[in-house]
Amino acid sequence: MRHNLHATLLLALSASPALAQSTSQNLSSSNPEISSVNLPDDPSAPLQQTATPATPPQNETDAQRKAREQKEESDREVKSQEKQRAGGIMPLFNVVISGQTVPLSPKQKFDLSFHTIIDPYTIGLAVVIGGGFGELDDSHTGYGHGPSGLFKRIGASYADNVDGNLIGNALLPVLLHQDPRYYRQGTGTIKSRILHSAITTFVCFGDNGKKQFNTSNVAGNFISGAISNAYYPSNERGVGLTIENGVTVTLEGMLGAQLLEFSPDFNAYLQRRRQRKLDARTPTVQTTQTPAPGPTPQPKP
Repeated sequence: MRHNLHATLLLALSASPALAQSTSQNLSSSNPEISSVNLPDDPSAPLQQTATPATPPQNETDAQRKAREQKEESDREVKSQEKQRAGGIMPLFNVVISGQTVPLSPKQKFDLSFHTIIDPYTIGLAVVIGGGFGELDDSHTGYGHGPSGLFKRIGASYADNVDGNLIGNALLPVLLHQDPRYYRQGTGTIKSRILHSAITTFVCFGDNGKKQFNTSNVAGNFISGAISNAYYPSNERGVGLTIENGVTVTLEGMLGAQLLEFSPDFNAYLQRRRQRKLDARTPTVQTTQTPAPGPTPQPKP
């Protein structure tokens, strides 16, 4: 997925490694069954939801049973991922915990991609960053100024997100049998997690569960950069625009991956902070204990 540099920088500040270090230890020491599932949309929501298992068909072969169970597991993962957000705002639909290698079907890869494309956050990002900041810093001067230039900048920014997402997170992963999701490390030193995040720009899991070069992401960035020649100002088009956009988005992806790695820690911090406030508002009920009756004192002679 394309990550806008301005938005990534703003959001990354709120999920700094220093904060992540104070929270990741708490997460890693929790119940291992809970820590192995995807994070929910709301930090206060339960981490696990139970569903009634479907009745298996009769006369099912071992291969059919394995395929069915794999499909059911990936469906549960996708449904869970479609509710994940950082701070309740930024979608984390493509983030999973390391070790989960149940492959996605082609339909599921496109579903995750479309879910991100139509999300209000993605649209708002194009309006605020592509339109607002683009108008202020006079980027893409060929679009002009005023309402016309503003809407052209918004459209170009949103188109970048759409074609980058469809190509890098859906089309190429389907053709190349690669997993477009980000596998979060979640534990370990801050340095190791930062390195892990940066490497995922170039290394991914295949549908076979093995690591391989992330052709979908890297090639998708340059292909979408080439497509941008169709709607960027004529004075900016050419091979230079393709290379510049491809390199820029790849580097932004390395920075954006840091946010994907550490934002769940920020969610946990918000949850603990919310709980502390609730505990502070809850009055403490003090009960007075009546002393047990003792022996009746005898009068002195």
